[in-house]
Amino acid sequence: MPSEGRCWETLQALRSSDKGRLSYHRDWLLRGEEILEECMSIPELSTYSGWVVDHILPHSHQNQHPSENSTLSSAPDQVLSIPKSPARHAKVSSPVSLAAPTGTQCQDEYHQAKFVVLRPSRGMEVEGCIRMYEEVHRMKGTKGLRQWQEEHERKVRVLSEMASEQLKRFDERKSLKQHKEYQDLREVIEKSFKEAQGQQEKLKEEHRHRAKILNLKLREAEQQRLRQIEQERLRKEEGQDRLRRLYALQEEVLQLNQQLDPNYQHKDLLRVDLSGYGSRGNQLCGLISDIIRTTSERGFPAPEDEAMAERALQEMRQVLTGLQQEIAKAIEEKRRRDEEESKDKQGELEQQPKAEKETPDPVQCPGGKQREGLHVKAGDSTMQWYQQLQDAANQCILAFDGLTNSKDHQSKKIKMDLQKAATIPVSQISTIAGSQLKEIFDKINNLLLGKAVHCGGRAVSVTNHQQGLDFVHYKLAEKFVKQGEEEVASHHEAAFPIAVVASGIWELHPRVGDLILAHLHKKCPYSVPFYPAFKEGMALEEYQKLLGYQVKDSKVEQQDNFLKRMSGMIRLYAAIIQLRWPYGNRQGAHPHGLNHGWRWLAQILNMEPLSDVTATLLFDFLEVCGNALMKQYQVQFWKMMLLIKEEYFPRIEAITSSGQMGSFIRLKQFLEKCLQHREIPIPKGSLPSSFWRS
Repeated sequence: MPSEGRCWETLQALRSSDKGRLSYHRDWLLRGEEILEECMSIPELSTYSGWVVDHILPHSHQNQHPSENSTLSSAPDQVLSIPKSPARHAKVSSPVSLAAPTGTQCQDEYHQAKFVVLRPSRGMEVEGCIRMYEEVHRMKGTKGLRQWQEEHERKVRVLSEMASEQLKRFDERKSLKQHKEYQDLREVIEKSFKEAQGQQEKLKEEHRHRAKILNLKLREAEQQRLRQIEQERLRKEEGQDRLRRLYALQEEVLQLNQQLDPNYQHKDLLRVDLSGYGSRGNQLCGLISDIIRTTSERGFPAPEDEAMAERALQEMRQVLTGLQQEIAKAIEEKRRRDEEESKDKQGELEQQPKAEKETPDPVQCPGGKQREGLHVKAGDSTMQWYQQLQDAANQCILAFDGLTNSKDHQSKKIKMDLQKAATIPVSQISTIAGSQLKEIFDKINNLLLGKAVHCGGRAVSVTNHQQGLDFVHYKLAEKFVKQGEEEVASHHEAAFPIAVVASGIWELHPRVGDLILAHLHKKCPYSVPFYPAFKEGMALEEYQKLLGYQVKDSKVEQQDNFLKRMSGMIRLYAAIIQLRWPYGNRQGAHPHGLNHGWRWLAQILNMEPLSDVTATLLFDFLEVCGNALMKQYQVQFWKMMLLIKEEYFPRIEAITSSGQMGSFIRLKQFLEKCLQHREIPIPKGSLPSSFWRS
């Protein structure tokens, strides 16, 4: 059929037919193959013939219908059909290898097998060529695969050898690098070792040089030390000599000062004002005492100190000479007056009262002079009051002597319990809360009333011993004063809670208040105020104790510590005189109120000031009690402040050395500030009304 008449359906049908799906080799002629040779050759049985005879034909005979048998018989000249081989060559899928399947599998294969009619020998030849081509192609592929595999293995071997060589080179380079680094490190170590050796030699040389210099310095230092020891020994010897001379000068000054007291001699010459001599004598004694105290604090006196003491002695001699001259003049005047009186005895009787009336005139003049010069001693009434308090304290000690000196175990236990019950509550006084303060007060009050109180897990009462109440009175007063000496000295605000409890106990138990004053006056004579005088034959340590100093092992306490203790006790006293127990009887008067504070202030201003002591105590007293005195005495109080500023400050400044100006400056600044603002500030630590609600 011509190509123009073809249609697409025909081409599609041909392509889908069995023949259209066959593969054809168009280059068979080029390869010299005779495709029709198989058709012209004698037909041969296929290699599958045996398998077909064994497996297919028996089943085909059984399943054939008679019509089919007749058809087969009617066509004897046709060739048998065989299944189409899955492979085109004989060596692939041999019948022997397929003999294993079971009968069921054979039946399935039989039904599924397609049969082709054996073609003439030329078809067999073509099929053989095809199979041969496939075999050749397979062999070529196998050969190519084998060559590729060999080439791949060769390349792998080459690469492995190259990698092995590279690894060897790498190991060699690494070993070489390590060896080089080791050599470099070794060179560095050797170089460092050589440098270290050189440095060590250099250090050894420097050490030898420095050791030589140090030995020279040590020898020089040793020689210097020996010289210093010798100088120190000489200085100590000189200092001890100066100190002995200083003590001798002080003793002589004190002896001369005894001769200045107008109360011992010539009492009939009281019309002559001799207080100025006594005042100057006391100042000179105080000056020498200050010199000795300051020199004892720093070691030994300097030559300047000895010279100052000698000048004080010379001045004391001049004062004594002046006093003697004044007394001689007074004696001469008295002798002359006596002669005149004896001559006038024969006069009229009316002139005798006139003469007696004229005699007070010289007394008034000295009185006026005494207002210019201050006293050196407390008044007689003050000293009498002081002595009465000390006598009361001594009588109290005698009253419980049996309890303190008892060797009975039970009495000792009672004494210890009573002492704890009296002193421990006082030690617990603080500003934590008003309720706690009230509990402490009630505990002390109950003890003094004879009630049992608990202390140390036991009930304690003053009724356990007949001398128990006296003992508790004394120890309680002693503890109050000791709290002022220690606690108030360290914490100024503590004065107010201690003072309010002491004031309340004083109001309910007056004997305790008297003992508080006795202890206070004994430890702090300036609270009287009272300046103890040095008496002939008195040891210096005993005199220093009278002044309030603590002496232990012949060593006097430091001046700062002494002033601190005195300050604490004066602050406690200033707080007591202005405070009252808030839960007590407010109708009665204070047992020791502000009038005693005014008396103390007036008396201390009428006495010659003491260096460092007077300024300190005045400042403490005014800081604590000044506000209360201002409210009580108002204008009179400010007059006294002006008196202190205008007249008393120059006296304090005149006797104060440059190293003791701190207390004077503090008092001066405080008073000037108060005068400027016309107000004394409320003291720090005072108890507000809200405190008692806490």
